Amino acid sequence: MKIIVCDPISPKGIALLQQRPEFEVVVLSKRHAEAELLPLVVDAVGLVVRSETKVTRKVIEAAPKLRVVGRAGVGVDNVDIEAATQHGTVVMNTPGGNTVTTAELSFTMLLSLARHVPEAHATMLAGKWDRKLFQGCELAGKTLGILGMGRIGTEVAKRAIAFGMSVIAYDPYLTESRAQAVGAVFASDVDQVYLAADFITVHMPVTSETKHMLNAAAFAKMKPGVRIVNCARGEIIVENDLIAALESGKVAGAALDVFSAEPLQADHPFRKQKNLILTPHLGASTNEAQEKCGIEAAEVLTGYLLTGEVRNAVNLPYLDAKTYEQVKPYLPLGEALGKLLAQLSPPGADRIYVTYGGYARNLPNVDPVTRAVLRGFLSTSNLKDVNNVNVRSVAQSLGLTVEEKKSDEPVTFNEWLHVQAFANDNKLTSAGGTFFGSPNNPRIVRLAGSPVEIPVSGTLLLLNNKDRPGIVGHLGTLLGRHNVNIASMSLARDRVGGNALTVLTLDSLPPAAMLDELQKDHDITNVKVVTL
Repeated sequence: MKIIVCDPISPKGIALLQQRPEFEVVVLSKRHAEAELLPLVVDAVGLVVRSETKVTRKVIEAAPKLRVVGRAGVGVDNVDIEAATQHGTVVMNTPGGNTVTTAELSFTMLLSLARHVPEAHATMLAGKWDRKLFQGCELAGKTLGILGMGRIGTEVAKRAIAFGMSVIAYDPYLTESRAQAVGAVFASDVDQVYLAADFITVHMPVTSETKHMLNAAAFAKMKPGVRIVNCARGEIIVENDLIAALESGKVAGAALDVFSAEPLQADHPFRKQKNLILTPHLGASTNEAQEKCGIEAAEVLTGYLLTGEVRNAVNLPYLDAKTYEQVKPYLPLGEALGKLLAQLSPPGADRIYVTYGGYARNLPNVDPVTRAVLRGFLSTSNLKDVNNVNVRSVAQSLGLTVEEKKSDEPVTFNEWLHVQAFANDNKLTSAGGTFFGSPNNPRIVRLAGSPVEIPVSGTLLLLNNKDRPGIVGHLGTLLGRHNVNIASMSLARDRVGGNALTVLTLDSLPPAAMLDELQKDHDITNVKVVTL
């Protein structure tokens, strides 16, 4: 498997990749533009990048084998996540590597703003001694507003509390109990932070909700003389609005490590602002952070490619190696149930309902199993390259929704996985499965309410027939005449002499002539051939 390291990372991270005999590691000597990357990634299975290399849609589409992109760092703005997901490529970052480093820089910015350290230093180098110009303020007793309480925001909060500050935090995913555990006041909306904070620090990704959230309207709601720190993403601030707020005095000072366009232009108006501290995107620029990020990037790539472990993925739920081993037996069962329903259901299914019962309801993460069901259901369509990463996105684009339920209702089997297909709230068909003896022996044991025993692979012949003597012999004779061997058989009926369901596992596809004979039999209906 070819791994391309596109940007400089820690030598220890490269060494971790190179020591795996399964990998062919190519380390690029310089940053490559999009056009230069296209021929290089044709046979790449994995890419490792920092912030320099842009993994665009064209790059992703030029790499048919690409399974994973590892970002040595937190932000993934340089990776087209939507294109990666559609392509079936998982994107993983390394949030742990630069958490402390970025938190420390943010706090350095706070201290520098409070005490005018950069300006004072500049005057000293100029031979001056202007103590009166640089009277600052203490952090103790002030309120720090934190926008974004992920890893970095939490670390900043800890340091602020240690300095005697009060912390008020807003994050759309933050719970009040989590805020209290950190020692912060929970803000249910961002305006509470604007009204209360003496200092505001930003630790949010760029999304449709956060882009340009710090604008003229936001500055107007803030305390007079507020100070702002941004070591997250430059696009969160409307730069011209910040300049206006600085010049009016509404914002007493700001410290920025990130900008809307990087590198910052030589003639950018920011460079003329006296109450503004600027650094060239130094958030992760420490020896420790670079080493951690490089090592972590190598580890997440290796884990995913060799064991299926999903760590720090931005387009796939977390799945560690232990959890993967627990859900692994359910994956072929789920996929087989999906395939079976797809081939038995009439067109137009718009909802898949997956029920986990028995021990299956205790699985720590059912998402991979649900994805396997969807992958099986969509595998019989004309769609190309549907896999675990993009299957939910593909289903959504087709108008196919999925619902999951962990059921406490008593079931006949220790493990129970049940799948139903609906169209306009009308159930089309259903199937359920379990394991016989061990997790290595999955079986489909329920089909449209009838008990069956069907293996999860092979060619199936399914039909409804009148329950009468001689029907099994008749089927055997017919298949034998067409040289089709029966591997196994499952029979179910509603009552003696009533309607029966017959499922035959065959060693080969039945010829069309044989199927025609079956369909002409007055005692046989609903003849279907299914491939699992």
